[in-house]
Amino acid sequence: MSKPQTKLQIGVMGSMADLKYSEKAQLCAEQIGELIAEQNGILFFGAEKDADSLSTAACRGAKRKGGLTVGITYGKGKNIWQKDTDIILPTGLERGGGRETVLVLACDAIITLSGGSGTLTEIAVAYQADIPMVALEGFGGWSDELSGQFIDKRNRRKVLSAKTPDEAVKIAFKEAASYRSRYA
Repeated sequence: MSKPQTKLQIGVMGSMADLKYSEKAQLCAEQIGELIAEQNGILFFGAEKDADSLSTAACRGAKRKGGLTVGITYGKGKNIWQKDTDIILPTGLERGGGRETVLVLACDAIITLSGGSGTLTEIAVAYQADIPMVALEGFGGWSDELSGQFIDKRNRRKVLSAKTPDEAVKIAFKEAASYRSRYA
């Protein structure tokens, strides 16, 4: 009897609305969510309580395609921005490292676009944990800054670069499968 294959868990991280991302960035985040759902992956994202975000936009896209979504939120309670999230996990932790660590460690790969300090934290956690990172280029923020780069001189794992949502998801799934085979 063979062991059933668990669905790959792909995280999407990016700017909150207060960083005033473009409509194009939001549409790309939604497309990433759609593509993850179409590939039968589980979308993990930082579930915000007080504002929209690119992560939340990815959740909307996944839900449009019938995908399974998991929102990792800070503090207590499950009252989040994206009401149709399938699973909401309150961490009891605040923003600034705790919630981001739980979110990233649940993923087999992460995709980032744009991004402020929270996204930077998530990329750093992924780097330390050897979790594959894919940055969608063209929207500024830490994703563009770190795309194609190592985080430090240890050269553990490069932040892989993607030019389109389709390319980002393809790379993430390939890298996630490799990650899962090593760390399952």
